[in-house]
Amino acid sequence: MSSDLPFGFGMGGQNPDEPGGPGGPGNPGGFGFGAPGGGFDMASLGAALQQLGAMMQSGQAAGETGPVNWAMVTDVARKKLSSEGDPSVNDAQRRALLEAVRLADVWLDPAVTFPATTAVPLAWSRSEWLEATLPVWRQVISPIAEQMQSVVGQTMGAGTELDVETLSQNLPEQLRGMFPEGIPPEMAQMIAPMMGMVQQLGVVAFSAQLGEALAALAADVVSASDIGVPLTAQPQVALLPTNVEAFGEGLGLPVDDVRLYLALRESAHQRLFAHVSWLRPRVIGAVEEYARGVRVDQDRLAEAMRDIDPNDPEALQQLMGGGLLQPEDTPEQAAALARLETLLALVEGWVDDVVDTAIADRLPSAVQLRETIRRRRAAGGPAEKTFSTLIGMELRPRLAREAATLFAVVRAGRGVEARDALWAHPDLLPGPDDLGDPLGFVESSTTDFDFGPDPE
Repeated sequence: MSSDLPFGFGMGGQNPDEPGGPGGPGNPGGFGFGAPGGGFDMASLGAALQQLGAMMQSGQAAGETGPVNWAMVTDVARKKLSSEGDPSVNDAQRRALLEAVRLADVWLDPAVTFPATTAVPLAWSRSEWLEATLPVWRQVISPIAEQMQSVVGQTMGAGTELDVETLSQNLPEQLRGMFPEGIPPEMAQMIAPMMGMVQQLGVVAFSAQLGEALAALAADVVSASDIGVPLTAQPQVALLPTNVEAFGEGLGLPVDDVRLYLALRESAHQRLFAHVSWLRPRVIGAVEEYARGVRVDQDRLAEAMRDIDPNDPEALQQLMGGGLLQPEDTPEQAAALARLETLLALVEGWVDDVVDTAIADRLPSAVQLRETIRRRRAAGGPAEKTFSTLIGMELRPRLAREAATLFAVVRAGRGVEARDALWAHPDLLPGPDDLGDPLGFVESSTTDFDFGPDPE
């Protein structure tokens, strides 16, 4: 941005067409402090505060407080989905989905010990996916959002008892230069509220970014379980017909094959979460634990805040990007990362093996569809985008492949029952070191754990 002052504040003449004047090219946000002759104009500061306050008020939902403006998140996401197209699910799509799920369950029954869920399968539009998953997003995102608000507050000196010296230190260099003798107390009383409004602008930026991210996910996910994290309160088979059809475009395969393959994966996911009672809270807890250890890069945040133009929505939405979120370099955070990555990989690897077993030779296009799923992960599918954008974590698709191999080895050697029995307790599951050594895991686990009788 052309202004060096935070959020478009600039210094210069009163002429709105002059560089640095309100609305001029040096001040895209329209907040000018300049007086004729280059002096400081108290009236301009007051006007700037009023404009910024009005902007904050327009960005806040009535009665909503906290580090995320969820009303704004929803509004941003819905508007983006509407602008890009979000057709309602028609009756033909709904019937086709129900038939695919019924056939998928018939194929899955002998391939897995967990029975099908009893809830009626759902066909969602993108907006319906957004609405159904928002409660879980609130739970997952809160730790990051609270840290964002805390760091912005500390950076700007907001939310604390007025300290003129601290306020002076937190001002941008250009504003500090205007007060070589220090900020007069009466001026500090006027500037301090501005710092608080800057903190609120951080909430607006975070909420706008989150709304954009969720809209992008809604346009990409094919089912309720597509990111590996259970996003519904209860296990629920749900697919997005519009996205399912988009997933199959360019593959040269019948849409019925694509729909059936994705229904198999979705039903397998939901069977696992429905019948392994500890799994859902463990996955959500692992995400929250990792998120609590993510820190905001204060230097990058300060740099971004200096350059943000409040009249530029894209600038606000990009505030969270570019490496702003970073995991703590501590043993505790490394352990949290290992637990989360391993658990997500085990879920995806188990689903891969279950679906491969269920299909057998029934679906010739399965090989191509399986490879498409793997390329999607490697290129950054919904799960990878979610964790990278929202909590600064890079998933490694290789772990899911290793987990699938491990479950296949267990099944081949000890049967489906032994493979699924690993989910009876978290301690029975392979750890990070086991994923690269499936034969070693099977050898040790058959000695230490009860895998049932040998298959005949």
